[in-house]
Amino acid sequence: MNVSKILVVDDEPEIIELITLYLQREGYSVFAADNGTDALRMIGEIKPDLILLDVLLKQLNGLDVCQQIRQIIDVPILFVSAKSDDQDVINGLAAGGDDYITKPFSPGQLVARIKAHLRRQSLNMHHHGEHNRNLLIFDGLIIDLTARTVRVHNQYVALSVKEFELLSLLAKQPNRAFQLATLYEAVWGVESIGDTRTLMVHMSNLRKKIEPDPTNPRWIVTMRGVGYKFNTEEGNDLQNVYR
Repeated sequence: MNVSKILVVDDEPEIIELITLYLQREGYSVFAADNGTDALRMIGEIKPDLILLDVLLKQLNGLDVCQQIRQIIDVPILFVSAKSDDQDVINGLAAGGDDYITKPFSPGQLVARIKAHLRRQSLNMHHHGEHNRNLLIFDGLIIDLTARTVRVHNQYVALSVKEFELLSLLAKQPNRAFQLATLYEAVWGVESIGDTRTLMVHMSNLRKKIEPDPTNPRWIVTMRGVGYKFNTEEGNDLQNVYR
């Protein structure tokens, strides 16, 4: 049985000690770095399955570290930070983070989110190995569920893991209104615990990448008081192609 490796990057020894204790109890192999430079070096050596990353670090801040990590390895990155303003969350997710957890945090909640991200990552790797091609084709938008790619007017668009999962979930059931909590639990694998900021930031970033006019969305429509839906009601015919 493979043991998942988690890299904890934080400049507070007490935080590293606490997180390490809880994760080791859960059977994870834990590595730690107290600065961004060491973290980047260690990634190539240990090839972690998930990274917990503080924003306020010595030498390099967590946002810069996250952007550099994305050029090295594609694993879930969870920001764990005392910076809790909405803009801080937006900055973290825009830098490439998959989730944002504010200090102080519940160790149980942290472990639950880690398990959810690792489980989702494992499913993604499994689907990469499948050879059946599965396309969702719309007017000017093609979603390849097997290759996990998106083309807008025949131009490939780079989406994060969570952005792709949100888009594909909505697009596979067009014109269905999804509640925020339903989307969060489906993509993140844990209850939203009343925190919808992470989801809303990812949705905003997704719109900027695929919508002709993000301020007047064509595809991802907000349903007031409910959540979101993928809109095909303006004459677009959904096609599912399997070959």
